[in-house]
Amino acid sequence: MTKEEEIKIVHGGKSHIVILGAGASFASTLSVPEKAGKQLPLMKNLIEVCGLTNIIQTLPKNLRDLKDNFENFYSELFEIEQFKEERLKIEKTIYKYFEEMDLPETPTIYDYLILSLRHHKDLIASFNWDPFLYKAYLRNNEFVKSPGIVFLHGNVSIGFDKSDGSSGPAGWYSKRTSMEFEPTKILFPVNKKDYNSDAYIKGQWDSLGRNLKDAECVTIFGYSAPKTDIEAITLLQNAWGNVDERNMEQFEFIDTQSEEQLLESWKTFVHSHHYFYVNDYFKSSLANHPRRTVESYHHWAMPMNINEAFQDGNKVPNDFKTLEELWNWHAPLIEAENAFYEKKS
Repeated sequence: MTKEEEIKIVHGGKSHIVILGAGASFASTLSVPEKAGKQLPLMKNLIEVCGLTNIIQTLPKNLRDLKDNFENFYSELFEIEQFKEERLKIEKTIYKYFEEMDLPETPTIYDYLILSLRHHKDLIASFNWDPFLYKAYLRNNEFVKSPGIVFLHGNVSIGFDKSDGSSGPAGWYSKRTSMEFEPTKILFPVNKKDYNSDAYIKGQWDSLGRNLKDAECVTIFGYSAPKTDIEAITLLQNAWGNVDERNMEQFEFIDTQSEEQLLESWKTFVHSHHYFYVNDYFKSSLANHPRRTVESYHHWAMPMNINEAFQDGNKVPNDFKTLEELWNWHAPLIEAENAFYEKKS
């Protein structure tokens, strides 16, 4: 199958779900730094990067000793009413640090990711607090309707209107209800992540659950399924179901962890050999077959003829300097999709 054939052949098809962990945002800032050069914190250095050291130093030694594992530190701190004021300062400081981060003008991995999926059927689910995915969603939506996005741990860019359950830019006001989109909660004690207790978070998980049931391809990008987040893994597993009944679906991992480590973490999701592992976004199916990942998987795994199983691919270049260049490259793919859906209707 040639590149030109891949561009033109469009199926309605099932969905491709991408689940993002901190490693995805970290990879994005490694390739193209944050607009002002701000460092993206990870759990192991969040206290230092966000400027929390002075607050931490006022706390007892047993809490200070946990500073290299922020999730454990925060969980312990959350339980001690005596330090509520310090906890609130920490929450406010972290929120402000992430809120002030911005995308550079140059396309990032998140711009490529948004454009690699389709509005009609695909979904990106993020565990990350940073605003990069949402800002990429907004700026690429000017060119083509973006895929769905959900934020499983809240996000500094997103607010929630409790009066009708709608969401929008944090701090803005709903045109429908005139109520403020209140900032979503981003910090939960690791041992008490009761996602059902927060209306916004519950809605995000419900959306992911519905989509996972019908997904044909799933990409895990920079998320290691930590054993401490038992509720998250349980919710994902319940939505995915019995691995023996998902024997035709394809998993993909984009991560710098070893293949063996990832398979151990996700062994109840991956059926047999139905997975693909890469350590670079631009080696993934999303980059090799943008907007045609499900079609490509069908041609490879269930070919109508022998020629379909062999594919040239349509690898997206990773050196675009402007969004306009990136958009122009994707234009033929989108034109073929529009023709498909018009004919279908």
